[in-house]
Amino acid sequence: MIDLQGVIPLVIYDNKCYLCTKFAKIVDFVAGRRLTLVGHYTDLGEKLRGQILDSSALEMFWFVDGKTAFGGRAALIPLISSIIRHEGKKSHHITDRATCGMECKTAKAVFLRSASLLSHSKKIRIN
Repeated sequence: MIDLQGVIPLVIYDNKCYLCTKFAKIVDFVAGRRLTLVGHYTDLGEKLRGQILDSSALEMFWFVDGKTAFGGRAALIPLISSIIRHEGKKSHHITDRATCGMECKTAKAVFLRSASLLSHSKKIRIN
């Protein structure tokens, strides 16, 4: 079992997607590098998916605060709230440089990812 105390709050995102990686970089900058960023396709990302997330994990980004994992649209308010009130120390980033084809850099891809963000929403309680 992964000890989340050392890494929360954290954002889990698709590190194989150009747009998702850009989104994570913006979140990181706005948060002052105080959140842990974990790519879905890293060793830790895969462990987190197996232990606290479910089969829908890869469909959206996740914000984990230690008690709940918020996915997609449900993650926006807790993420913004954490950015505003979090006074923790600078955190680390666990990501592998993943390649992305040009298809994820098109206007259509931006629209589809944005629509996906708004249409997917999930909350998972962490034991």
